[in-house]
Amino acid sequence: MPPAVVLVTGVSRWLGGALAAELAADPSIERVLGVDTVPPRPEVQRRLGRTEFVRADIRNPLIGKVIAAAGVDTVVHMNISSTPAGSGGRTSMKELNVIGTMQLLAACQRVPTVRRLVLKSTSAVYGASPRDPAVFTEAMQARQVPGGGFAKDSLDIEGYVRSFSRRRPEVDVAVLRFTNFIGPRIDSLLTGFLRLPVVPTALGYDARVQLLHEDDALAVLVQATTGGFAGTVNVGAEGTVLLSQAIRRLGRIALPLPSQAMGPLGRLTRQARITDYSPEQLRFLNFGRVVDTRVLREEFGYTPRYTTAEALADYGRTVVPVVDPGLVGAVVEGAEDVVGRTAAAVGSLGAVAGRREPQPAAGGLRAVRDA
Repeated sequence: MPPAVVLVTGVSRWLGGALAAELAADPSIERVLGVDTVPPRPEVQRRLGRTEFVRADIRNPLIGKVIAAAGVDTVVHMNISSTPAGSGGRTSMKELNVIGTMQLLAACQRVPTVRRLVLKSTSAVYGASPRDPAVFTEAMQARQVPGGGFAKDSLDIEGYVRSFSRRRPEVDVAVLRFTNFIGPRIDSLLTGFLRLPVVPTALGYDARVQLLHEDDALAVLVQATTGGFAGTVNVGAEGTVLLSQAIRRLGRIALPLPSQAMGPLGRLTRQARITDYSPEQLRFLNFGRVVDTRVLREEFGYTPRYTTAEALADYGRTVVPVVDPGLVGAVVEGAEDVVGRTAAAVGSLGAVAGRREPQPAAGGLRAVRDA
């Protein structure tokens, strides 16, 4: 049964606004309410169509009155901040993420019309450490539990959602653990990092990165809102790229630094509002993270249109390269060719030397033994 009245939090951001616009364009949905603390930017506002914008703070219990008065039956929670800079500091970020989610869930628990809840979560709940498995499934947990930041908030939020599900078992709950978003329109931690002309990396590390194109993220959110899937699902594209490959393909310049220098650098870039190198982000850039997407394809019923490499390439069309990626690739291939030919030449010389090594005469050996 399709939803009749949908409430979407976080509509002032690109993805939340795009979801509200897609739902508002569906004639089978009677009303779409978009909630945020600040009005959407003009370009987002133009896309919202018949979405009814409600300026409200989910940390305020008044959000319950909004849900009850409109008779909301489906709630999509997307107002979760991933950076302290985007929410006014770490304290405000935690209040928005954790306290805001608690208030929203309390409101949903009290309103009997609510029958579906969709949570935009993150694969960051699995953490990032050198002890991680090659691929995380939905049944796995972090080998090293995140100690703070966005990942810790997301773990707490998922715990509150599970408690809500036990209190309201008749409500279908879908938890979407997204990998890193990328695309020409979305603004994320990773896109900000890869836009830097010179990209600092930790010396000796080359993380595997799994991405998700913004169009696939939007399609999954629409299907989760209007469909019947209940449970937890990893959402990511097929394939991975190494961080060094991503930097090279976007025409950026990698700057390997000792690991000890990355922490102070992160603090400087946060203070200068260049990009956010939080400790959890640094661990991800060191060790990477890859999730299994079988549930997404077989149970949820969606196969991403873009692979990780294709999503990166689509984003790359909006980035002016610092150096020509083709030139970098040619240099790397040339170096590999030189190394390969040198190794082959050394091997050939060794084989020739082995064949020319003088052998003692049989009689001489026999004479030694007889002596």
